[in-house]
Amino acid sequence: MQTSNADINKREQRGREIFEEGSQIKRLNANHYRVNSQSRQNRSYDVSMTESGWICECPDAYYRRVQCKHIFAVLFSLEIRREVEVCKIEPVIINSCIYCNSFAITKFGIRHNKHSDIQKFMCKTCEKYFTINIGFEKMKHNPQGITTAMQLYFSGESLRNTAKSLRLIGMDVSHQTIYNWIQKYIGLMQKYLDKIQPNVSNTWRADELYIKVKGNMKYLFALMDDETRYWIAQEVADTKDKHDASLLFRKGKEIAGKRPETIITDGLNSYHTAYMKAFWTQRKPRTKHIKEISFDGELHNNKMERLNGEVRDREKVMRGLKKKETPILKGYQIFHNYIREHKGLNGKTPSEACGINIVGDNKWLTLIQNARKRTTS
Repeated sequence: MQTSNADINKREQRGREIFEEGSQIKRLNANHYRVNSQSRQNRSYDVSMTESGWICECPDAYYRRVQCKHIFAVLFSLEIRREVEVCKIEPVIINSCIYCNSFAITKFGIRHNKHSDIQKFMCKTCEKYFTINIGFEKMKHNPQGITTAMQLYFSGESLRNTAKSLRLIGMDVSHQTIYNWIQKYIGLMQKYLDKIQPNVSNTWRADELYIKVKGNMKYLFALMDDETRYWIAQEVADTKDKHDASLLFRKGKEIAGKRPETIITDGLNSYHTAYMKAFWTQRKPRTKHIKEISFDGELHNNKMERLNGEVRDREKVMRGLKKKETPILKGYQIFHNYIREHKGLNGKTPSEACGINIVGDNKWLTLIQNARKRTTS
């Protein structure tokens, strides 16, 4: 069926109007959207990507085989989404004097110490000597060794096995030293990363799992984005049924800068109470709470169970946590979001799926450098 340019322009204009209304398009995933009907209440149409292009189940697209207003609306949404600036975190390169900011600097030998060698520089303008070791100032060991220890530990090794592995590259450190490094740098990175807003989807998941802290049973409550698997927030609670998870949900809103359209949990009553406190509003559109889930079928929580499995594997190596305020859980959250590549995301990290790219082969080093630079600037 032939279509006039006037008809195409009319559908394109109507699609733009649908997009500009703001709440008419729901993104289910990268290739699947749901657009509200403009003529019938409580009716929506699926718009999805196929090998032949975008298709819609509305009568206009189905019977007339044309690009309907709903497809145009999705295309406008995609165009804006592509324009969202990607946050790129690059390695810090200092090419000026730390004293007078002059670019007239030159290498001036190597400073040797017991554990590492550091490049020395001389400024031709102020004639002062200095070293550049951002994030690792006054550390006895070199940055590569420290970040290697963190990678080994959060990849699954124990503190003692990590110390044994470092001896193979000439680093003789104790397991307590490695823990001190983790405590120092996880705190530094967390303060920096908390200020970067991830571009998460509109569907979030929450779940809890039991962990041992000093031999006592505690519960780790975690909030994760459904599409990107970005671990948004966490908290450790003493109880399961009586815990107020609304603080977790409010923390998620603060980090993401929005509330989700859908929150998926299990049937724990405290989740619905928290949902009413943190997400429910009188005004529409409201956040939908899905709580009747199972291990199979369409409504399952398998993605959260996978995250729980990661934490459980880490806990087995540690044989339990030593204290409730441990930096290990926050460290694993950073590892999960920014360092670990996920097969379910085609080899991307959750942060990359959220538009936060860490540049460089050593992502730990890039994060620590930038975190240190932001705290001193």
